[in-house]
Amino acid sequence: MSLNSLNKYRILVVDDEAHNRKLLLYILQEKYNTIFAVNGKQAVEVAQKTKPDLILLDIMMPEMDGYEACKKMKSDPELHKIPIIFTTAMNEIEDETRGFEMGCVDYITKPISKPIVLARVATHLWLYNQQSECEAEVVRRTAMFEESQKSAIYMLGEAGHYNDDDTGCHIWRIGAYAAAIARASGWAFDKALELELSAAMHDTGKIGMPDSVLKKPGKLNAEEWNIMKTHTTIGYNILSKSDTSFFRMSAEIALSHHEKWNGSGYPNGLERDNIPASARIVAICDVFDALTMKRAYKPAWSIKKSFEEIEKNAGIHFDPTFAEIFLKIKSEIIEIKKSWEK
Repeated sequence: MSLNSLNKYRILVVDDEAHNRKLLLYILQEKYNTIFAVNGKQAVEVAQKTKPDLILLDIMMPEMDGYEACKKMKSDPELHKIPIIFTTAMNEIEDETRGFEMGCVDYITKPISKPIVLARVATHLWLYNQQSECEAEVVRRTAMFEESQKSAIYMLGEAGHYNDDDTGCHIWRIGAYAAAIARASGWAFDKALELELSAAMHDTGKIGMPDSVLKKPGKLNAEEWNIMKTHTTIGYNILSKSDTSFFRMSAEIALSHHEKWNGSGYPNGLERDNIPASARIVAICDVFDALTMKRAYKPAWSIKKSFEEIEKNAGIHFDPTFAEIFLKIKSEIIEIKKSWEK
């Protein structure tokens, strides 16, 4: 709530008749600070400048009536929460209905009664204050929840690579690459952000891999490779314990990011659109990042050669549409890679 130096709420009184303004000043001055406007147009301007805590608004006024003024203030993001009480001699039910439709919270009919004015003003200030405090608490708790969720994501992402010394910032680059593809594909901003965070957990299941497999300084044999493949189902089993939208996406990525467009991937041999879109995007990012990284069994590929490999495997390993989009945003992908190398 906006409080002045005397810790009083500010009430904007809007009425074109001077004696009504004087009467309301007399009624309110002991408990509240009052601001005045003489018509609807001026009321909107004064409200925008002063941000009052409550508005007492006459209906029948020149230039702009109370209905129109109420409508304008309720459409203003900075004013729309301020409670507006109409003060009017009009008491037909259709007029009351119109006022509530415009966004007013109450009516005070003329002639004005001091006890009624004070009671209505106090009630709606209290309600407004309670609502503001509740909204602030919701924002605070939501922020705390989001921060906790992000912390959990970071911990799970790091856990999957705790013993994997070669990967470095691999998981975070993949998330950034994936979000870039999603945005370029027309995904909504919040969904692209969800993908960015979910993608970072694609290898969570590696926490279940033995060091003999995960840290082997060379290519894996057939038996070791079969063990490595199980990181997809291990990751899925861990992440699917939560049924939120975010963790459902994380789980599907963990399970399916090694599936291939032509059906030759693992663990389920899915093909084409049967592979979740999120996993199809992450598959491109995962391979590209792996190619550009130095590993114990291979040197890092050049950026140019890595892009060529993605293009060559479009429609075989990768979703051809997402691969095409990835190649169209080469400059953004390169910038993301550089930003993680600083």
